[in-house]
Amino acid sequence: MSVKVYEGDNLDALIERAKEELGDVEILYYEVEKVPGLIPLFKKRRYKLFVTKREEKKDREVEKLEEELRELKEILLTLKENVSKIPPQQPLTVPSVPEHLESKAPCVVPQLDEFAGDAAELISLLVKKGVEPDVAVELVKFSCGLDIETGKLDLNTNTFKEALINAFTEKLSFTGELKVEEGKQRIFAFIGPTGVGKTTNLFKLATKFVIEQELKVGVISTDTFKVGGTQQARIYASILNVPFYVATDQRKLKEIVENLSDLDVILIDTVGRSHYDYFRLGEIKATLSILGASIEYVLLVSCNYDTKEAMEVVNRYRSFFPVDFLLFTKIDESSRPGVMVNVGVKSGLPLSYVSTGQRVPEDIKLLTPSVVADTLLGD
Repeated sequence: MSVKVYEGDNLDALIERAKEELGDVEILYYEVEKVPGLIPLFKKRRYKLFVTKREEKKDREVEKLEEELRELKEILLTLKENVSKIPPQQPLTVPSVPEHLESKAPCVVPQLDEFAGDAAELISLLVKKGVEPDVAVELVKFSCGLDIETGKLDLNTNTFKEALINAFTEKLSFTGELKVEEGKQRIFAFIGPTGVGKTTNLFKLATKFVIEQELKVGVISTDTFKVGGTQQARIYASILNVPFYVATDQRKLKEIVENLSDLDVILIDTVGRSHYDYFRLGEIKATLSILGASIEYVLLVSCNYDTKEAMEVVNRYRSFFPVDFLLFTKIDESSRPGVMVNVGVKSGLPLSYVSTGQRVPEDIKLLTPSVVADTLLGD
């Protein structure tokens, strides 16, 4: 990726200049520096804008469709050749079109010809819960063996839960309970789209650190955009009796963190931004970058998203931040919790917790293979 830097006194003018020179651009982030002006004691802002030319990427679905069309053309050519070779009196035999070319429905239960009994039933159940068909088949195969009577694959475990635990242990990654080594400080930044529940879930984890692990915790908010956002956070911090600060820029954030060096855990609440708003995501990145690699990034994803949109959130945020693990929210508002499994398998990111309601601190669960299995099975 080629990065180009523009410098000047007007950020909007720099953006327009970049677009004129490069066309469709992706704004990575920008820096602001105050420099002496013509009048003593007065400083003016100077901006440094980092951009890259957006690469045109062919949509995977389009590529897949084009590949299937090529297959269909080959089938039709074969059919034409076969027809030309058949004598007039001989009955016409038409080769069947592969089933994966007949339907493009987004959530169709896969053909289960290779599965029998409990295995087929479990795959169907997973798909109904929102697990994508190819993922469901891949998971169930981990606990299958060949059934001698049917000649097909069937579960070799006693229960569905046991089969799923085997699969999740193999295919998903989990953080386990977040711990802090003695003498070391951990800094977590909570990032994610607007309305995903960053502030509420930040304080759920803060409570776990304070009450369950008896750690010294501090909270910093960089969200000065949402009306009432800092007031809500101050109330939570007051109830929990932990220090609370608001950082309006890079310099303030660094100063606060340096003054909290005696704490075990620092939790940073960020402003919610759409995963399609590259400019605003760049602002958040610019603010947090002052802390370098000391931050661990927690990306919150709502279970209300379908898998395609959830992966958009993950991929676009990962283009700005080195996401360390996922925290899922609003599982209580979704009938298709399989999105957690799909995103976990496709992204490869560790799963940490899932929010099960609005109550602080009760409504949060540590994700484990057993908890995910229970969630999908309705237990």
